[in-house]
Amino acid sequence: MRLVIDTQSDTYEQAIAAVQAAYGFNPVALASDWPEAPALDRRPGLEGLSVEDLGEGWTERLLFDTIAAVMPGARAVLRRVVDLGGMASYDDIQDFFADHPETPIPRGRIGGTLTSVRAVCRRTGPDNNTRLLELDDRVRVYRVAPVLLEGLRRAFALADARPDLLRQGPACP
Repeated sequence: MRLVIDTQSDTYEQAIAAVQAAYGFNPVALASDWPEAPALDRRPGLEGLSVEDLGEGWTERLLFDTIAAVMPGARAVLRRVVDLGGMASYDDIQDFFADHPETPIPRGRIGGTLTSVRAVCRRTGPDNNTRLLELDDRVRVYRVAPVLLEGLRRAFALADARPDLLRQGPACP
């Protein structure tokens, strides 16, 4: 026997009723007796993101597509820079992630971690615009253009609500 429960659309009660019916514990439970699943359109989705130009060709949708496609470590660094108002020193970022409980990034590996931001921006950014997160080598500061901050905040809010839309790890060979 094969039992499939869709955790995104089936309710807890529907799942329990299906398991009980499958094992004969509640044979009177029929699919027609199951409570209706909540409408899927209640979950936030990509349609809530703007496609209007925020600056340099970036839209909220393009920003979301970018953060969804980058590696989790790069996404965490980008999120930290956004949370700090769009600018953070290289040393502060290294210190923050060196012993981070969820996304540890060894010192000296931040630059390598962030290469996925540039690579993804080449694919998803407007006109191959790779300047989403810039490192100013003179003063050793990461920057996000101020016009993109609010769009990135909205994109990260959707990412928090819908982690199923994000890349979870390295691509499989």
